[in-house]
Amino acid sequence: MTQRKPRTQHLLTVIRREQISPHMVRLVLGGEGFEGMEFRDHDAENSGERTSCTDQYIKLLFADPALGLQRPYDLDALREQLPVDQMPVTRTYTIRHVDREQRQIWVDFVTHGDEGMAGPWAERAEPGDQISFFGPGAGYAPRSDADFHLLAGDESALPAIAAALENMQPQARGLAVIEVHDSAEELPLNPPVGVEVVWLHRGGEFTPENTQLAEHLRTAELPDPQENDIQVFIHGEREQMKQIRRALVDERGLPRKGMSLSAYWAYGRVEDEFQAEKRTPVGQIDPA
Repeated sequence: MTQRKPRTQHLLTVIRREQISPHMVRLVLGGEGFEGMEFRDHDAENSGERTSCTDQYIKLLFADPALGLQRPYDLDALREQLPVDQMPVTRTYTIRHVDREQRQIWVDFVTHGDEGMAGPWAERAEPGDQISFFGPGAGYAPRSDADFHLLAGDESALPAIAAALENMQPQARGLAVIEVHDSAEELPLNPPVGVEVVWLHRGGEFTPENTQLAEHLRTAELPDPQENDIQVFIHGEREQMKQIRRALVDERGLPRKGMSLSAYWAYGRVEDEFQAEKRTPVGQIDPA
């Protein structure tokens, strides 16, 4: 039986904090821990090219401040000392940008006031604060040989979509659909000329009633999937991803194989519940 490689816990320091929109904070993280990070590359099936992934994610670790635990956390020792409900928990975030020259990463956080763990921490973070995490993991990069790129998601997918648009070839064609609270949440993007960007405005926090993403993709103008290689990157709320999967694959005939389509979160669930449900029927994007 092959033993799983031990996960490395990295420790970085907040270099600066930027409020890039009313509900999004960017933290620039750096320090000696950067040297130990292994960033992921993607091997394209058709062309054999090897490119840096644009959906690299890390799992940030958070513990109850009242416990006074020191980072990086010795999780093995803590399991022997603490009850399960006091153990550090993880929150998953996409790396927006890797600055190899400055040895820094950018991480964008969607914030909802005091709701959650990571958002409030990012709101209060100051230069010199430290954060530890596992990763990065990844699996997607825009292929230069794709005929068309379809990218879509809500705020949770915006960092990865922005990174993908910046890394596409100048001649790339495609469509990026991004759903946000309102126009104040739109961020500057750098897509190729041939990639259209559409912003959808919910007019408030996400609810199953005001979201528009799945319905927009159901009728969006796309090339014929029988005659064009359409590379897909779509991530966001779980029930929306199920609807989008049905719309694109079952109704519009796009091949499921090769799609990067999955849930980043689930409405009404904290991440621990969301991750646990991935192993149950309710957590599956594809039908059994």
